[in-house]
Amino acid sequence: MSWPHKHLLDIESLPAEDLLTVLDTARAFKAVGERAIKKVPALRGKTVVNLFVEPSTRTRISFELAAQRLSADIVNFSAEASSFKKGESLKDTARNLEALNADVIVIRHAASGAPHFLSRIVQARIVNAGDGAHEHPTQALLDVFTIREKLGRIEGLNVTILGDILYSRVARSNIWALTKLGAHVTLCGPSTLVPREFERMGCRVTHRIDEALADADVINLLRIQHERQRQSMFPSLGEYTSLFGLTKARYAKTRPSALIMHPGPINRGVEIDSEVADGDRSVILEQVTNGIAVRMAVLYLVCGGKGPQEIPG
Repeated sequence: MSWPHKHLLDIESLPAEDLLTVLDTARAFKAVGERAIKKVPALRGKTVVNLFVEPSTRTRISFELAAQRLSADIVNFSAEASSFKKGESLKDTARNLEALNADVIVIRHAASGAPHFLSRIVQARIVNAGDGAHEHPTQALLDVFTIREKLGRIEGLNVTILGDILYSRVARSNIWALTKLGAHVTLCGPSTLVPREFERMGCRVTHRIDEALADADVINLLRIQHERQRQSMFPSLGEYTSLFGLTKARYAKTRPSALIMHPGPINRGVEIDSEVADGDRSVILEQVTNGIAVRMAVLYLVCGGKGPQEIPG
């Protein structure tokens, strides 16, 4: 078991065995996180830069905690208080960070392809923390990690992704990860947000929510990506909730063992009822916890770690 890549740019280009390497390494790091002393010296002496050019709370904090637990030095870079405000380019910013001996740059950017661009111009290792509506690899990895931990497998499961698929980088990364690992993926939402073209990725597309929920082992809800939409893609939030929200009535008809997931932030009362989000089948907070272990695994692997068998105590 080994990790042959310098970067984590997307899920689409990775074979299933590499995804499993991340998941197995994350499982070992999760055990570390449950100890009294949660740190390991795996990245001591390395510098990790969180280059978040797009707003983020959960992902940035998760990467920061992951780097801290690996004993790395951390630099948090915010676009709101940076030279970006003065017109500096992404290329110049990245090269300046590299001149400061950054070993890993974790980037979130509104432009699709920004991490791939950086990987071609700097020597540092690049981790994609979300690029436009393209991909969000570590979110997909923590989602499949959570599913495998709770249900014991990915292969053969029916996973429904419900909501704004068109503008969601989380959806794209999840589709690639789930299909590569053998799950059956159903996409559901308004036709304006779930076009049939997604069937080319190996999914089933339906615009009937009862059909999408009927046989689902996992229901992953996505919020409406208002910030990426150039125009409103449905008449009102009320209409969206009535047609596609996971209400208590719809929840009652789902499989008794079906997991409820959401990458956050949650719009309570829109895509999901508050009681459902807080219910006993919800693993939303477990996703957050697992995100630290998964991001520890990713940082460790891109820096040359071979897999769970080499994690220092």
